[in-house]
Amino acid sequence: MPADYHTHTPLCHHATGTPEEYVDAALRAGLTAYGIADHAPVSEGYFDDWRMLFDKIPDYLSWIERARLHARGRIDVRWGFECDWLPDCQSWIERLRSLQPDYLIGSVHYLGNWDFDNPQWLGRWAETDVEQAWSLYWKEYAAMAESQLFDILGHPDLIKKFCHRPGGDLRRFYEPVIEAIAISGCAIELNTAGWHKPCAEAYPCDEFLELARAAGIPLVISSDAHAPSEIGRDFSRAIERAKAAGYTETWVWESGHRRAEPLP
Repeated sequence: MPADYHTHTPLCHHATGTPEEYVDAALRAGLTAYGIADHAPVSEGYFDDWRMLFDKIPDYLSWIERARLHARGRIDVRWGFECDWLPDCQSWIERLRSLQPDYLIGSVHYLGNWDFDNPQWLGRWAETDVEQAWSLYWKEYAAMAESQLFDILGHPDLIKKFCHRPGGDLRRFYEPVIEAIAISGCAIELNTAGWHKPCAEAYPCDEFLELARAAGIPLVISSDAHAPSEIGRDFSRAIERAKAAGYTETWVWESGHRRAEPLP
């Protein structure tokens, strides 16, 4: 099975499990590598209640070291951060990069001050212009790609999580973003968590994935696991989707360098 680079730890306040449990689950799933990329802090202070705090980074590095000790000689362990694309975040992302992670995942979780995929604020969708929300989301996603700060761009169409989609041909949103990603050189992820959300569809949708493949955009497959039982979840199904879109390989990271690995 491919590597799973998008997984979390209890330091984000909404995941469970120990390093040893995650490693054991990755071994059972037959993964190429186990990657840890928890929700990164976005400042030295408190920001919200679903991410690691800055003063917990030493604990995070210790968590990763425990995973490596338990995995030694059995599976490759890599680490990074899932970073939020927010206004004026560039210097902060560069600061996180200075910690020398293997990779960084960039994600858009916010429209202004609204973390739109948070069930706590689900009611805001009823008073939101969906066309406008989608326009803003994809504008930010393109800007994130253009920044070239990240190695992987997370769950591309997360905006659909609660099944709110504008009418018409959605390629009007996808095509400009695909162009920006292709120029950036970033990979996108085929994130299987979407199959377990209200949208009941992996991120991204088939149409976006096919456009990405046609544009030569590299791919990784990720579970977005928040518990050991979710490591490598639905990877066989995801591989079928990737192949149907024309993909024959994924990326893996080794000591900060990436290489292609054939899909099984």
